[in-house]
Formats: sequence, structure tokens, C-alpha cells
Amino acid sequence: MGVIRVLPGAEIERLLRTAIVGRIACAAPEVDGGRPFLVPLAYGYDGAAVYAHSGPGRKIRTLRHNGLASFEVDTAEAADHWASVICEVTYEELTEPSDRAAGLRVIYPEPSPVPELAPGSVVYRLVITQRSGRYERPE
Repeated sequence: MGVIRVLPGAEIERLLRTAIVGRIACAAPEVDGGRPFLVPLAYGYDGAAVYAHSGPGRKIRTLRHNGLASFEVDTAEAADHWASVICEVTYEELTEPSDRAAGLRVIYPEPSPVPELAPGSVVYRLVITQRSGRYERPE
């Protein structure tokens, strides 16, 4: 059994850059009575913010009412060999065409093509205001 330790800053950065799927947790009293909502999302990361896109739905309604959320990524090889990062974030919807295009390019870096989004799709960023990480390794 290992000891849970603080993940160093460079490892926090590495995990944010290499994870494929993260999870966003949000809640707003105006949406579903404030019941917390957790959802996985594919994302891009530029060193300061997480970028994603979504169709309209509960997640976007919740974030529009309460722009404060948490974002989490992790990796695990065994019950005593894992790492995780939790970020406090602020939601920003990207509405200008140039901002949307730049956000999509973070999600789909060159040479990947940027997919055609369905009408009504929302492109947004989650600006990281705090971040922390933990890890455990067998001794």
C-alpha cells in the first residue's frame, strides 16, 4: 500500500496535457433544483484553460446559471498506483467566430481536422483559477 502524496506542478501540467477525457462537476439552484451534475468530456488544454464543445443541454444550462465548476482528470494503473488533478474553473462561452475557431483548434490541434459542429453547438473554455493534484505509488 502506498502513501497519498501531493502531485508536483510539472506532473499536474503533464496530466492535464495528456489525459484524453476529463470530468466537469457543476450545479446551479435554477437547474434541476441545484442537484450536482458530473459529466465526462473530451477536451483541449492550452496551459491556462480547458476547451470543449457541446450541444445545448443540462451541462450548458447549469454552467450558464453558475459559471463556477470543478474539472478533474486522472490516470490509474492499480488501486495503489494512480494520479489525479482537480481544478477550480470559471466557465466562458465563446461566441465570436474567431474565438470559437481558436478554441476548436485547441481541442483539435494541427494536423487534425476541426469537425463541422451541429447547429446550436456551444464552444467554451474553463479558465483554471486553482489546481491541485495527488498521487499514490506502491512503496
